[in-house]
Amino acid sequence: MKCNVGLVDRVLRITFGLAIAVLGIVFNSWWGLIGIIPLATGIFKICPLYIPFKLSTTKKEK
Repeated sequence: MKCNVGLVDRVLRITFGLAIAVLGIVFNSWWGLIGIIPLATGIFKICPLYIPFKLSTTKKEK
């Protein structure tokens, strides 16, 4: 699959994903599992929600 998550988007997703997961652990809440979604999309560089809308935050090739 073609990557559709750019560098800045990746860093933000990984940061927020880790923050949500850590807060879930600190507050002993299952809501911390939601942090897995942005974390995974940041690590694998693909966002399934971008595909149907043909969105991409990667730099355009010339």
